[in-house]
Amino acid sequence: MKSPLEQSMLSPLSPSTGGLTRSRSQVFSDPELFTPSKTNILHDSTYNKGTAFSRDERDKLGLSGLLPYKVETLEDQLRRALRQFRAFTTPIEKYIYLSSLQERNETLFYRLLVENLVETMPIVYTPTVGEACTKLHEVWRSSRGMYISLEDKGRIRRLLDNWSHVPDIIVVTDGSRILGLGDLGCGGMGIPIGKLSLYVAGAGFHPVKTLPVQLDVGTNNQKLRNDDLYLGLNRDRVRGEEFYSFADEFLMAVKDKWPKCLVQFEDFSNDVCFELLEKYRNKLLCFNDDIQGTGAVIVSGFLNAAKVTGIRPKDHKIVFFGAGSASVGVADQIAMVMKLDSDKDGKQVTVDEMRRRMYLVDSKGLVTKSRGGRLEVHKVAYARDDVEEELTSLLEVVKKYKPTALIGLSGQGQTFTEEILSLMAENNEKPIVFALSNPTNNSECSAEQAVKFTKGKCVFASGSPFPDVTYEDKVIKPGQGNNMYIFPGLGLGAVVSESKNVSDLMVLTASQVLADCVTEQDLKKGDIYPSLASIRSISVKIAAAVARQSVKEGLCRLTSIPDDWEQYVKNYVFEPAYAELGDASQLQ
Repeated sequence: MKSPLEQSMLSPLSPSTGGLTRSRSQVFSDPELFTPSKTNILHDSTYNKGTAFSRDERDKLGLSGLLPYKVETLEDQLRRALRQFRAFTTPIEKYIYLSSLQERNETLFYRLLVENLVETMPIVYTPTVGEACTKLHEVWRSSRGMYISLEDKGRIRRLLDNWSHVPDIIVVTDGSRILGLGDLGCGGMGIPIGKLSLYVAGAGFHPVKTLPVQLDVGTNNQKLRNDDLYLGLNRDRVRGEEFYSFADEFLMAVKDKWPKCLVQFEDFSNDVCFELLEKYRNKLLCFNDDIQGTGAVIVSGFLNAAKVTGIRPKDHKIVFFGAGSASVGVADQIAMVMKLDSDKDGKQVTVDEMRRRMYLVDSKGLVTKSRGGRLEVHKVAYARDDVEEELTSLLEVVKKYKPTALIGLSGQGQTFTEEILSLMAENNEKPIVFALSNPTNNSECSAEQAVKFTKGKCVFASGSPFPDVTYEDKVIKPGQGNNMYIFPGLGLGAVVSESKNVSDLMVLTASQVLADCVTEQDLKKGDIYPSLASIRSISVKIAAAVARQSVKEGLCRLTSIPDDWEQYVKNYVFEPAYAELGDASQLQ
């Protein structure tokens, strides 16, 4: 038996409700759906309005005398919240404040994020979320989402019944490879929480339709395990058949309980992330943001960077520093873009042929078939068999192959040295330099270093934000290849179309739409990404295009296909605004 609130959220896109925002108002105004017990509403972050409760609402809800006299607007509260937020001096203090605000008043929290996204995103997500994850057991305030451990094996489906809403999206991690910080055990939960905040702020998912999940299979981080405040399962991390059996039980339980729910895999280590994606991508609606989302946003930046350089995508030669899930995901998608570009000339090349224009460098040097040792499966497609001598450093590879683009996804800070960047500038009129590792201190170089050492010639993008750079009296705004550009709209399009799967072409469609959001005028200034301040409108465009692609591939499960996908998406979008209570005399 579903709760009244759960029933009210079942059909967010039906014409009768006009989208989730109106559905939320119905919850307030219909006594059969919402009968608050006196002051409980002040402690319910979804419906709490704090000082914005009207006089009538205060009387009928038994709140008179429990709040200051003044009835404020959401705008009044936003000014106070911003003043409080900006009063904190360190990023982690700002993170804790926003977490606390989210626990008290979700509407105000998301209004603050939506209207100040460029300022708040580095706090809610990278780079600050990395510090929050390492200190989760220290900054813990209250529970959000679901923690499912190995001890729950055999009863996971029953555990899901403890979640009171029907999610449209789940972000799940096992905490094994958090950003560039490694194994953080159950501390990795900060990533799904932060990611879903961005899904709400950046695409308009309704907060109650999101679910962060931590799969706790132990940790190999001995420092955490030795800390008496550590909150997770205190044992060695499980891998192999035991891990896959546990993950399968969870994913099949989700499919059984919420068959239309999108599952996003987040920050799983390289030894399992590829297999999870390949095993389940055609069994349920899911994708891996580290592999596909990162690939999509970098492909978009690459497409625009290629326009700036004047060199067609198919003619670029790319060196990747780092050969993990993100690098391979990016390389795969760029190879597809190169193939499509070549096809325009009537030359039917394969993706494998385009992979020959890429060189992956890992901790041992250039990835080759001849260097000895076991080669991880995901690297095989990029392993070179045409080298005369083994190249053991990035510098050697750049010297020998003279790439037009250098892409860093290594997690190793300060590895794009002055010598390497100078070489890129010597060999190219406009070298592409993407230093994409997160958080900031893991970036392969700073924006200032890239500009200075290439004498202002490079087309630059990073994973974490950098301040503007002044070079020879010219102010250069660094591009940020942030997954935030892609995953909210991609996820939104998959959900509103009720797609069976997330296909490669749906991901590529998201890349192309994002690239098209940058104008010719922006490109002339060297901008390869649009402003994140416009992320909501960008997400709507991406979602509509992704939904159309889902229909084109026969993946859409809607019984009636909308004529206007953009309007259909907009009807779904949650706007952080207080709902009118309606006839307060009906409420108990």
